[in-house]
Amino acid sequence: METGGERASAPGGRERTRQRVIDATIGLLEREGRDAVTTRAVAVAAGLQPPAIYRLFGDKEGLLDAVAEYGFATFLAAKHVDPDPADPIDDLRAGWDLAVEFGLEHPALYAVMYGEPTRSASPAFRAGLEILRGRVRRLAAGGWLKVDEELAVMIIHATGRGAVLSWLSLPEEGRDPALLAALREAMVGAVTSSEPAVQDAGPDGAARALRAALPEQTVLSGAERQLLGEWLDRLAAQG
Repeated sequence: METGGERASAPGGRERTRQRVIDATIGLLEREGRDAVTTRAVAVAAGLQPPAIYRLFGDKEGLLDAVAEYGFATFLAAKHVDPDPADPIDDLRAGWDLAVEFGLEHPALYAVMYGEPTRSASPAFRAGLEILRGRVRRLAAGGWLKVDEELAVMIIHATGRGAVLSWLSLPEEGRDPALLAALREAMVGAVTSSEPAVQDAGPDGAARALRAALPEQTVLSGAERQLLGEWLDRLAAQG
């Protein structure tokens, strides 16, 4: 057994040792569960002495944070981003399915990734959330979104996590794929409209749709409606 892994002075030695420890930790998680992940057990699995774990990660929580970050980065690398999908709602479904499939394929790692609220500060987690926000923004721009963008992001993210955790909590004989399909469609129905509110994509189409609805609004004063109407007319004329 090594006393400290490859020397940090070797090119990439420290990072290779860190990755070896992360891989060993994930292996323990998958084979034996979270309770099996102790500093000593991880050190043995990685072929190191326990002090090396502390030097690399600080403590067990630091190690689990690194494992979670690796999980978020792995998931992020698997995401396919289409900047102009033919059908933004099908694109939303595909992204949701990908997130759920990752959780079902890596249940132990998923539990570490989402087991602590503080892990939402992970750079890879935030990058993944920005991809989701991009999907939601495209839905909004096309007139498909029926709730606030940030609320839509929270609904999509929460239903995906809930689907994974609910599925994993069931006995294997009780796992019906129809559950996942129903949860996905409930999410789609909660955040999108069956028909786009804006028929023409782009700011001019959105401006025309809002201009048409403006006379029915009672929240704004007459002067405010007139001013907003002038702005919308100018935007609509750009089409």
